[in-house]
Amino acid sequence: MIRFFADMIFLFFFLTLTAPMYLLFNHWDRTGQEEKRTQVAQRMVMWAFHHCLNIVGADIIVDGKENIPEDTAVLYVGNHSSYYDILCSYYATPHGTGFFAKQEMGKLPFLRHWMTYINCLFLDRTNIREGMKTINRGTEYLKKGFSMTIFPEGTRRQDEDPHEFKEGSLRPALKANVPVIPMAISGTADIFENNKGYVAKPATVHITFGEPIYVNQLERSEQKHLGSKIREEIIEMRKKHKTIG
Repeated sequence: MIRFFADMIFLFFFLTLTAPMYLLFNHWDRTGQEEKRTQVAQRMVMWAFHHCLNIVGADIIVDGKENIPEDTAVLYVGNHSSYYDILCSYYATPHGTGFFAKQEMGKLPFLRHWMTYINCLFLDRTNIREGMKTINRGTEYLKKGFSMTIFPEGTRRQDEDPHEFKEGSLRPALKANVPVIPMAISGTADIFENNKGYVAKPATVHITFGEPIYVNQLERSEQKHLGSKIREEIIEMRKKHKTIG
């Protein structure tokens, strides 16, 4: 319990003490320096997440970073089983990434601002029209060169294998014509969700980045079932996590 609340206290102080940065970030947005704002905000969030993971004792083992292209934005597509998926996967990426997050997270003060500054988008899954607007905004971020992450299951699952991936959630990669990076995550639920009460425990987390999928090289039939293809790749990568231990 101490680790969990220590994490919450650290995040609270980070979010509140860095509030004056809003003025600078907003200035950069108004003066067309969106890229500069994103880079600075993502570096600061990377630092904060690194300390959060140290507090709970998470050991992050990352494989496949060489599969991430350096000269283009990508859409990371991962399975989702824990609140800590975002912290761990963000820390595992080379430079940070925006996320498609559930709409409820956009209602939290301070957190909402920082998520916006690192290019997170809040997805309303109950309103198809608004959801499509958010997906289209994500497409624009990718076209501008900002990488994004999405969890196509739509919600957190603690089942053995990830549930069906929603094919429509992968439209940003198809419309922006950017590579898709399958991202297999294992062990994050052992930090928090698999424990009783508000208890965070040290755990080993495995994250593997699969080989990039260049959507423009796929047949139309393959593009139509891209989510299923990525899901199967993630299942296979998670099986390898189990053999590592």
